[in-house]
Amino acid sequence: MKLSEFKFEIPNNLIALRPAENRDESRLMVLHRDSGKIEHKVFKDIVNYFGEGDIMVGNDTMVFPARLYGRKEKTGAKIEVFLLRELNAEMHLWDVLVDPARKIRVGNKLYFGNGDLVAEVIDNTTSRGRTIRFLFDGDADAFNKVIETLGETPLPKYIKRKIEPEDKDRFQTIFAKNKGAVSAPTAGLHFTKQLVKRLQIKGVDMSFITLHIGLGTFRQVDVEDLTKHKMDSENFIVGPEVVEKVNKALDNKNRVCAIGTTSMRALESSVSAGNRLKVKEGWTDKFIFPPYDFKICNAMVTNFHMPESTLLMMAAAFGGFDFVMEAYKVAKKEKYKFLTYGDAMLIL
Repeated sequence: MKLSEFKFEIPNNLIALRPAENRDESRLMVLHRDSGKIEHKVFKDIVNYFGEGDIMVGNDTMVFPARLYGRKEKTGAKIEVFLLRELNAEMHLWDVLVDPARKIRVGNKLYFGNGDLVAEVIDNTTSRGRTIRFLFDGDADAFNKVIETLGETPLPKYIKRKIEPEDKDRFQTIFAKNKGAVSAPTAGLHFTKQLVKRLQIKGVDMSFITLHIGLGTFRQVDVEDLTKHKMDSENFIVGPEVVEKVNKALDNKNRVCAIGTTSMRALESSVSAGNRLKVKEGWTDKFIFPPYDFKICNAMVTNFHMPESTLLMMAAAFGGFDFVMEAYKVAKKEKYKFLTYGDAMLIL
């Protein structure tokens, strides 16, 4: 497929700047692949589409405050450093993005807070990418505490407002426990403890993989021929407990629902020769776009994504290109909210 086939406009007023007042009261568009029917619901109505023996697989990654603001040594120029990936915990070595990039060169020292944290730029990786070493004497726990204090919730830049205290909680799923993501697995943001309880009462199991979301998920695709696009690698874990439960559901012909593109990516990166889920841990650069034969899931929850994004491409691969693109036209007409804090889609 071609990149241009995924092009459309999102009116600014449909980009959600804040989450719904209650997580499970976002809107939910339900797509039935077998009939082509589209329904308009509220997210908590999702319980009506699942039953005994079905399983939902979420992502329990935890977002950390990855955006730091500081100053350059000598000039005092304001700089932004976005923490992407820890390369070496002992040496406090990180891959980062910097802004303004032209002003930040190898050898520069960067100061954060009132000199509470100092870093040295040791390598250029891309036009905006740098490797930096934090000059910090404490252990990993002490370092993390400093980052928690100085760092800011890494809301996407298209949310054009100041970070608010509630963002720390709302840009995190209720399942979050394994720290390492620079963005939230947004489909999971709609779940509440009460909703999970209602699903469990119906016999629906909720299990988890871990995939630490990097900025690569949102990197702009810049090739028209999608077969030439290379995804950034992301670290993931598919453990024995979720494997056992998913394979049991598959054997019993129950629903296996991926909560979000990140869960789907991890599951599809862990398929055995017999088209069952297997235990796996490591890095995945799997890029899913139409046409694609999904091996594990027969249902999916996802948000409404950016045009020409790899997230939209995965949703279109799962729901069918024509059906999903038509659903996006309906979403615009019906004034659904798009992107991170926006509404959700259930594809059955």
